[in-house]
Formats: sequence, structure tokens, C-alpha cells
Amino acid sequence: AVAAGIRTAGGRAAFVTADVSGPGDWDRIVAVAHTFGPVGVLVSNAYTVDVAPAHTMTLASWERQLAVNLTGGFLGFRAVLPDLREQRGAVVLTSSVHAHKGIPGHPAYAASKGALLSLCGQLAVEYGPEVRVNAVLPGPILTAAWDRVPAEDRERSVAETAARRFGRPEEVAAAVAFLAAEEASYITGSSLLVDGGWSVVKASA
Repeated sequence: AVAAGIRTAGGRAAFVTADVSGPGDWDRIVAVAHTFGPVGVLVSNAYTVDVAPAHTMTLASWERQLAVNLTGGFLGFRAVLPDLREQRGAVVLTSSVHAHKGIPGHPAYAASKGALLSLCGQLAVEYGPEVRVNAVLPGPILTAAWDRVPAEDRERSVAETAARRFGRPEEVAAAVAFLAAEEASYITGSSLLVDGGWSVVKASA
């Protein structure tokens, strides 16, 4: 739907079904991307989450969440690194407020998102000044994932933001677009909270 919308608006887009945790699939992704030219921006946004406390979470679930959420970003970076160096490109990793604040039932998700912040800094140091690497940390963003959340939990999440509302996906997209743009050319190794003040409200509670 997204690719179709871009094409309808006069842009160019391609859709690829892939498992980002596998290096072979990244070869296919890059091959399709190269039909548009070299890759100048990588946005690593794929994720999976299973809600369960640590003592009941299966090892398979733990490993799968880290494979998609963390290893997927690592593999994507490696796959397009030659292009990024040539283009003096930018990378934006999608972390989460879970990287900073403990929320019950998310041990693997939080661990993977926290590790992405460490990876962000490491890659920024190793590959600058040719490549900039930053991270966004969304808070409660109104996506289809919230459809499965009970109403009282949704209301509590909104109440825990200074903005007193859910964020919109396009607000996260705007932050990503800024970090990838030339206007952010002096920003690297940084993380940008897009959480409506959720983090500061939690800190003051």
C-alpha cells in the first residue's frame, strides 16, 4: 500500500518481502534498491515483539526478537555500507523508549532496542565522517499494534505523555527524514526521542 501510494503520487518505489535477519535476503533487497541507484540512506525499522516476562519467554522468542530487531539493522548496514561510504550517506536506526525505561513483559524487545543505541554510537565512530548514524526512539505511536491493547492500557499510555495524546506515524517519519537530511549533517551518534514527553513524565513519577 505504501509503495502504491508513492507511485500514485508520482514517486518511485518498490516493495520487497524479506527476512531482515538473514544476510541472503539483504542481497535481494540491495539488488532491488540498486534499480533506483546507489543507496544513500538506510532506515532500519523492522521489528518483532512477544510480550512475556523473562521467566516464561522461550529461548526461541528471545533469539527471534534480537535477530530481527538488532541483527537486522547490523546486516542492513553491512549490506549497503559500500554505497553509504561512496554517497557520504546516513543511517537511522529505530530504537524505542523501551531502551531507557523498563516496561514489564518486554525483556527481549528492550534488550534489542537498547543494544541498537550502542550499535548506533559504535557505527558512528567507526565510519564517520563518511557515514552518519543516528537513532530515533518512538514512544506511544498510534499504529495497528495498539488495536490489540486493552482500552484502559491505551488510556494510561496517553496519560503518561506530556502531550496527552498518541504520536502519529508521520511525526516519527518527520524525525527520521530530518536525521537523514543534509540539515542534520553535524548530527551523528545521537538519539532523538519522539515520545510526546513520555520519558520525562515517567522520570518524574
